[in-house]
Amino acid sequence: MLLTLCLILLLILLLPNLIVYFHAYKFTHYKNINHSASINTGNQTLIRKMKLLFLGIDNPRPQNKLKPKGTFETLKIKSNVALDCWLIKSELSKGTVILFHGYNGAKSLMIEKAEVFISLGYHTLLVDFMGSGESESNQTTIGFYEAEEVKTTFEYIKKMGEKNIILFGTSMGAAAIMKAENDYHLSPSAIIIECPFGSMLESVRIRFKKMNLPHFPLANLLVFWGGLLNGFNAFKHNPSEYARTIKTPTLIIYGKKDDKVSQKEINDIFTNLKGSKTLQTYPLAGHDNYLLRYKPRWTADIRSFLFSTHIK
Repeated sequence: MLLTLCLILLLILLLPNLIVYFHAYKFTHYKNINHSASINTGNQTLIRKMKLLFLGIDNPRPQNKLKPKGTFETLKIKSNVALDCWLIKSELSKGTVILFHGYNGAKSLMIEKAEVFISLGYHTLLVDFMGSGESESNQTTIGFYEAEEVKTTFEYIKKMGEKNIILFGTSMGAAAIMKAENDYHLSPSAIIIECPFGSMLESVRIRFKKMNLPHFPLANLLVFWGGLLNGFNAFKHNPSEYARTIKTPTLIIYGKKDDKVSQKEINDIFTNLKGSKTLQTYPLAGHDNYLLRYKPRWTADIRSFLFSTHIK
């Protein structure tokens, strides 16, 4: 009887961890499959649905679905993996903006924003993080190891003789920039970050709440296993703490209807930044492409920020 009870208790402890382990792996590792095949559960059998519940849903590798309209150069830059990048030059030469996409994204999602920077007179470098597009690996660490890739591309452009470098990132890209600033003290001319999450744990908690699932202990387990699987402590992956070391002029852009990043996270990051800083919020925007609703204002905010930091 006692042995049976112990086995039941052991199963109760192990089963949730085993399930979260599989989900954490698929959350941080893309797979070369068709996107629709991974999420179409409507016609699945009960056995298939149970398998997805226990083993997780395959995460399709993000692909570049568009290419820049004009002339561009494809660069292979060696970082922790080989990165695939597009260099698009402006007729003017005020500086270079390096653009970093978000989770489940690729550099083609940055084309429209790059076009705005080009119209303002800046060269642009669009980067595929590891696991995305044409870069190596299938791994993603939500900005942790991607910080090294920010450093590598920054140094690459700097070695080309560029003195005026601006870092731009969305969501995971923003987190990677902030970690790179914290770890490597890059000191670019300015950074522009959209919807950065405050901490890895809070980001996962919000996602569980959105799915009407108990965030404790599931979020904690996912962060634990996600970090362990990828060789780092994900509980310490906190952009709100990285902000305390950032003295670079910073523009934060945030959508008030964002359901993945809270206003509190944004406020904490903004408060902790040590340098000159500006916060712009868009009332009707969510965790999405701000250019869909706010392109004129977004462009004006970018131009005004760069002008105020004497980057003309």
